[in-house]
Parts: sequence; C-alpha cells; structure tokens
Amino acid sequence: MCQQGELFSRVRDRLTGEQPGGICVTVFSREAHAESFGTIAAQYHATRPSYPDVLFDEIERMARFSLTHATVLDVGAGTGIASRLLRERGARVIAVEPNVRMAAQLYEYNPEVALVRARGENLPFRNQAVDLITYAQAFHWTDPTQSIREALRVLRPGGALALFWYIRDRAVDWVGDQEKRLAAALPSYSYTDVVVFAESLSQQGMQVCHFEYQWQREVSIEHHLADLSSYSYFALASVAQQKKVLATERMAVLTRFPNGLVIDPYRLVLLLGHSSR
Repeated sequence: MCQQGELFSRVRDRLTGEQPGGICVTVFSREAHAESFGTIAAQYHATRPSYPDVLFDEIERMARFSLTHATVLDVGAGTGIASRLLRERGARVIAVEPNVRMAAQLYEYNPEVALVRARGENLPFRNQAVDLITYAQAFHWTDPTQSIREALRVLRPGGALALFWYIRDRAVDWVGDQEKRLAAALPSYSYTDVVVFAESLSQQGMQVCHFEYQWQREVSIEHHLADLSSYSYFALASVAQQKKVLATERMAVLTRFPNGLVIDPYRLVLLLGHSSR
C-alpha cells in the first residue's frame, strides 16, 4: 500500500505510544551502539533471524521490477544475512558495511558477495548506478537525511530504496513483559521509531509504500538468550549487568516455556521509497 496520509497515521498508531506492540523511543548515541556490534559479530550471525520469502516478494511488487539481474547495494549489511538472500533471488549484490568485524564475518560466510567498506551517508558509487538500495535492520544507524540524499544520487531513475526491520512483537504479552524488564535493567536500552523514516522518505520526494508481516520462529532457550545478548544495548552493558539479565530472563522464559523451546514472535516492517528521478 502506498497511500501517504493513511500510511503515516496508521503506522504511527501501530508502532509508537504506550499501547501494546508500540516502540519506545529513547535517546542514544548512534555511534556507540553501532560500533558495539563489532564485539558480538559472530554471535549476531549465529543467532539473529533470517527473513521470510514474502519480504522479497513484496520488494519486487512494490519496486515494480524483478530482483533477478538487478544491481543492489545492501547497505549496513552486517554479517550478510540479507545480502545472501538477495543474491539467491538472482540480484547482483554489493554489500556495504563500515564495521571491520562485521565485514569480516560477512566475508567469511559469504565470500561470493562483493564487499565495500563504507557508510550510507557517503556511498563510493557513481550517480544513477544501481536499481535498488536495501537497509536490513540498519537504517536507524545512519543520518537519515544524508543517507536518503545519497541513495537518491546513486539510484537510477525508477529505482527504489527499501528499509526493513524485524521487530520483536511486544503485543504478545510475555515479549512485552520481557522488553519492560530489559528497559529497566539496561541503561543503554533503546527502541527505534521506524515511522519517522517513512516521513523522511516522503519529505525528500519519494513515494512511500508500506508492508507488515507477522511471523515466528521456534528456538531453544539457549538460542533465545544468545539472541537477546546480540543487541547493541546488551553489548554496551557491563559483564555483571549482562549476567544478571540473562539469569533473570532464563527463569522468566522457562516459566512460560518449561520445555525449553521458545516461540519468538516478530513483525516484519518494510518501507519502500520510489525514486522519481
């Protein structure tokens, strides 16, 4: 769906505020959080979710072109989870990642993907060079105004910028309770208000499409706890804080899932902006 006014009111209602499932916005140091992933790069790659196929179906539908043979920059590529999936869809992928340790993990697991060390605010590519730019779980680590301007410069006419996140579904009671405990226990805890990025795209003249999808995965309690500790706000905590939080969450989650198999629910959020240039 691409209706602008409707989009912003509906998405803001869903993603912000105090109602269940909302995203709390906190002030945080973008640089400190982004750099912290270098210390947990291997854990990030091992525990983070992949992306459902429907995401790439929707990107093709909204962008109005096939990923097959499309030239794609996957910016903030991290360990290459989305880069690999885009390549499997037939795209010519160039991964763009500034963090040296995350880039090392990407190269180890995806050596066939071209890799460039750079940031979204300063893309080392010529004007109108690519069909699609993606940010998988990464756009909130950039300066949105500068990154969108750079994307518009690098995208060919008719190209698209796709921003997507998987967000733990706080509308599910036990997840909402867990997030409240994490917020209380970890000083660096933060959530991202993704709707502001829809507005940023629109303000720079892009037509914005929006898609959401609910999904879940079953993992062991050990995997669940390792995934929790792969977030930046956890990596920035002290060792003592980390151990205390993990012990608390182990007890709380096992109360809900006594067999040790955890059903983790997510909402996938996709914002796609069309380049009119």
